[in-house]
Amino acid sequence: MTDRLGDLTALATQVAAIYSARFQAPQTAEFALLKMTEELGEVTGAYLRLTGQGRGAADLDDLADEIADLLGFLLVFSERMGVDPAAELIRKWGAHLPAPPER
Repeated sequence: MTDRLGDLTALATQVAAIYSARFQAPQTAEFALLKMTEELGEVTGAYLRLTGQGRGAADLDDLADEIADLLGFLLVFSERMGVDPAAELIRKWGAHLPAPPER
C-alpha cells in the first residue's frame, strides 16, 4: 500500500473505532460494508441535490463530505478484509495501460 493510502487507512480505522465505541457498532467487515452502502446512497443524494435533480439544496462541500465518508468506510472494509486497495487498483486497472517503452 502506498504510504499515503496507508496513512488514510490508519486514520479511517481509528475514527471507525471511535464511532464503534460511541454508537456500540460492531467493528466488523460486515458493518463497514453496510455503512459503505449507506454512504454511497448519501453520495448519490448529495450529487442529485447539487445538480438540481433532487429535493433540497447541496453544495460541493456536501458532496465532498459524503465522498470522504464513503472512502473512509471503503478503507476500513478493505483493512478488515486484508485487501490492499492501492495494490489491487494497480494490478487490475494498471493492466489496461500500455506497457512502458523499453530503453
